[in-house]
Amino acid sequence: VQLQASGGGFVQAGGSVRLSCSVSRRTASNNALGWFRQAPGEEREFVASISWRGGSTNYADSVKGRFTVSRDNAKDTVYLQMNNLKPEDTAVYYCAVSRYSTISSRRENYNYWGQGTLVTVSS
Repeated sequence: VQLQASGGGFVQAGGSVRLSCSVSRRTASNNALGWFRQAPGEEREFVASISWRGGSTNYADSVKGRFTVSRDNAKDTVYLQMNNLKPEDTAVYYCAVSRYSTISSRRENYNYWGQGTLVTVSS
């Protein structure tokens, strides 16, 4: 089981960041993928998910219209494009593999997790 997230860093409010997560094919074949985040002192929360074919996506209300999730199965990679970032987006971002092929915002539906990448948004 291997998930490797990258792309985090420090960005000013209004800026953009693209996160990538390399997922081993053995881990994620036919599975939906998701992004979650956890701010200091907060619970881990859902951000976005994408079905295994990439035809369906869903987003947390707080990021709709600003974040876009996509995947390239040929490269075994899922992406999270984050635009118009706000200080409240500051968190460690995690990619995860679902037990199922369909999208879900429920943490309990995800059984494999990456190590997380920190995104810090300054005001």
